Amino acid sequence: MRHPALWLALSILGAACVAWACSGDPDGSFPSPSEPSTVPGLVPGTVPLRYLALGDSYTIGEGVPLADTWPVQLAELVRPKGPVVGEPRIIARTGWTVAELSAGIDSEAPKGFFDLVTLLIGVNDQYRGGDAESYRPQLAKMLARAVAFAGGAPRKVVVLSIPDWGVMPFAQRSGRDPQQVSAAIDRFNAVAREETLRAGARFVDVTPASRRAGADPALRAADGLHYSRAMYGEWAALALPDAYDVLAQAPARTGRARRPKRTSPP
Repeated sequence: MRHPALWLALSILGAACVAWACSGDPDGSFPSPSEPSTVPGLVPGTVPLRYLALGDSYTIGEGVPLADTWPVQLAELVRPKGPVVGEPRIIARTGWTVAELSAGIDSEAPKGFFDLVTLLIGVNDQYRGGDAESYRPQLAKMLARAVAFAGGAPRKVVVLSIPDWGVMPFAQRSGRDPQQVSAAIDRFNAVAREETLRAGARFVDVTPASRRAGADPALRAADGLHYSRAMYGEWAALALPDAYDVLAQAPARTGRARRPKRTSPP
């Protein structure tokens, strides 16, 4: 009989081993890909903290400039509080399901570990007719990958809930029943919360805020499906306490940051 906790631990360990092995640095001493940059507040001789944002159209910001996306706004909100975080490394594309995000990560192959990892994924699994229980094992695997990118530290992973597109004009134009969509989103988010907490990561509920966009055009993008800078700003503000807590505990890095050499494989 499979033990859930043991399976999750082994999944995270396996994903971390893959990330380590694929880094091209078997002794574990490579310089961080984060190099000195023009990030505001960066002390000379130091490198910014690394932030990886994983997701779909809501993360890449379909319909708005990159500067308006919630990951970029989140980084901007964190910096005045002290932690100097670099611009987010975003791996996301409009239309991606969990499986397609996983393939996208394989294709981009980000190197090294990150000080903060955020994840917002699942709306397209629901939109394409999937059910919440089929979403569960895929999300659990994605969470294991996210934790691996966070250096095996689940508390460095912040998961955002799936927004409710059922309240948006697009849902009505496409003939969808808004109440059925909302109910399905709630089921997916219940799974997302359960799996996030099971993995030991952090969960931020942005769904109630997203539902206000149905009645407020200022919170919507022009396509009637995605969101505006103002809405993404609200999500960033909701994620800020957890993101700041993570990054405030990250050690400062000087020069070409290096992680300690390992004396044996992980």
